[in-house]
Amino acid sequence: MTLDRDSLRALADDGNEMALDRLAELADAREDLDELNELLDEGSARAGSLLTRRAAAAGDLLELQRLSDADCAEASAELTHLLSPPGA
Repeated sequence: MTLDRDSLRALADDGNEMALDRLAELADAREDLDELNELLDEGSARAGSLLTRRAAAAGDLLELQRLSDADCAEASAELTHLLSPPGA
């Protein structure tokens, strides 16, 4: 079954977190970083997780800091890991 983006958006607008997460997954599959960031702004933890994964893979410390500042715990943990001295 293919999910209709407009229906997912309507559900997410009504507070359905699963729909918000699914929108994040669809945006990630399309590599639509603008939409992922918008979904993060709407409170999607899944969008934060997907953006963190991308930033960590790219070694983008500034993006990880931005995500950490947006209360993304995964980004905070990844940033701490990357900034810690070896063997710490």
